[in-house]
Amino acid sequence: MTKISEAFQKGKAFIPFITCGDPDLETTGRIVREMSKNGADIIELGIPFSDPTAEGPVIQAANIRALNGGITTDTIFDFVRDLRKDISTPLVFMTYANVVYSYGTERFVSRCAEIGINGIILPDVPFEEKAEFSSACEASGVNFISLIAPTSENRIAIIAREAKGFIYLVSSLGVTGTRSEIKTDLRSIIRIIRDNTNIPCAIGFGISTPEQAKKMAEIADGVIVGSAIVKLAAQYGTDASNPIGEYIATMKKSVLITE
Repeated sequence: MTKISEAFQKGKAFIPFITCGDPDLETTGRIVREMSKNGADIIELGIPFSDPTAEGPVIQAANIRALNGGITTDTIFDFVRDLRKDISTPLVFMTYANVVYSYGTERFVSRCAEIGINGIILPDVPFEEKAEFSSACEASGVNFISLIAPTSENRIAIIAREAKGFIYLVSSLGVTGTRSEIKTDLRSIIRIIRDNTNIPCAIGFGISTPEQAKKMAEIADGVIVGSAIVKLAAQYGTDASNPIGEYIATMKKSVLITE
C-alpha cells in the first residue's frame, strides 16, 4: 500500500492545492505546514507553467506571479526536499506535460522519488498518451494520478481499471475555479468507477464551501480544493498561512461530518 492509499484509510480525505512560489517559496512552506497541521490528508503542489490550460483565472494568475518571481522546477525540488525534513503528509505534484518533458521525464520522476513526492497529476495528458509518463512513474514508485471527467464517457471503466493512488474526478466541464453549484451527475460516474476498481476517488474543480465539500464527500472518498485556497494566498500574500490553515480546518471538519 502506498502513502497515498494509506491517506484514505483514515476516512474521507481532504486534499488542498497550492501554487508553489506564490507569493514566494518561504510563504508556500508556511502554508504547506499549516495545511498539514490542520488536517490535510494529501497536499497538491502546483509547479507553475506559462500556459496552464486546465486552470481558471485565479490559478493562472498565481502561476504568472510565481514565474515572475523566478520560480523554477529545480527550486521547487529543493523546496520539497526541505519540506520533507518535518512534513510527512503525502505530497503530489500537479503540473503540465511540457514541464516534465522538457526537464526529461525519467529525470523528473526519479527526482520526485528521491525527494519524497508520492504522485504526479498532469491534467493535459490524455489517457491514450499517458504511457511515457506512467511507466516512468511506476519504475520509480511514484503514483501517476488519473483524471476522469464528465466527457470521459465510455473510457471511464478503462481509466479506472488502470488507475494508481487515487482517481481525480473532475466535477464539471471547463477550467478550475469556484462554482456556486455543481450539476454534473457524479453519482453515475462513481458507480462505474466502483464497478471497475477499489482505488479511492476524490472530487475536484469548483468546490469552495464546507457545504459543497460535505456534499461531495457523501458520494466520494475525498475532496480536492484549489482555487479557493489560491484566492486566499492572493488576498493575504505573505500573511496567508494562518487564514489558509483555518480554512483547511473548517473544510476538513465538514468532510468528516459525512462519516
